[in-house]
Amino acid sequence: MQYFSLILLCGLVSYSARAAPVTGTSPSGRGIVPRDGPTSDAATSQLSAAQQSSLVRPAQFSRVAYCSSAAVTSWSCGPPCDDIGKGVEVIQAGGDDGLVPMYFVAHDPIAESIVVAHQGTDPDNILSIINDAQILLKDLNSTRFPSAGDSVKVHDGFQKTFERTADGVLSGVQRGLAANNVNKVVVTGHSLGAAIAVMDAMMLKEILGSSVEITTTVFGLPRGGNEEWANFVDQTLGSSLTHVTNQDDPVPILPPRLIGYQHPQGEIHINAVDGNGDATDIVACPGQENENCSEGNNILFDHSVANHAGPYIDNISFGGDACPL
Repeated sequence: MQYFSLILLCGLVSYSARAAPVTGTSPSGRGIVPRDGPTSDAATSQLSAAQQSSLVRPAQFSRVAYCSSAAVTSWSCGPPCDDIGKGVEVIQAGGDDGLVPMYFVAHDPIAESIVVAHQGTDPDNILSIINDAQILLKDLNSTRFPSAGDSVKVHDGFQKTFERTADGVLSGVQRGLAANNVNKVVVTGHSLGAAIAVMDAMMLKEILGSSVEITTTVFGLPRGGNEEWANFVDQTLGSSLTHVTNQDDPVPILPPRLIGYQHPQGEIHINAVDGNGDATDIVACPGQENENCSEGNNILFDHSVANHAGPYIDNISFGGDACPL
């Protein structure tokens, strides 16, 4: 699968790296990495089988977000829906695969939770690509996030895309919680969808309060804002945020730190995937921008765009090819 937006951003990083007077070398020896904010070199730890298993169901819902609204609403999207199982009630679904990526809100009776899932970039739709390409850092919407400080800035395109569905997501989640008498929300997504999902989780946490348990598990998350944004995410979501990165995927190290971007904590990194699509080496990466994980990748020489699609875990990949209905 070809991602024009990745090529565009890789070109930006290549230019930035050539022009930058300050770089750093990761202790893992994987290359020279443009940097700006704080970096962690804390030792990683292997995930247990139970921790790995907890990633599967969010990944399955993220895959379904690449299906059509009609297939999702009727829960007839073929194997991706079948893998999750019957009984899922879709509360609402929307999007146009362009400026408004596909998303849905559903009740998951097995996990007894409300699920919010967002589609990533559609590489065949120029409007979808534009969402990624607007990489300037802009002030976070203080009306939507009143507890954020004045210095919090986020990716312009991601915030605009989030705003297009935020009210619908909020109303769908509130209806789902009330109708199903549950108090848990799972927010997930891949790529651009992962960035929107994190902003969703921040909004839901601020509005719904501590009575609702919010878990955010996303895949192939690009950087969404500056260091103050990363700190705000850490303070708000804490250990309930997990962002999974896959081998040499270049997206998690974009946009570059050199222009002010920074990841929050919570990275889980897949070092290897076997021929059956099962992750064989998954580690937890303490701190922000851990050099022993995706931060240590060299985007100029060792990146793999194919790793962005997957497979990540349990032979789950993302994109239109993974859910063609």
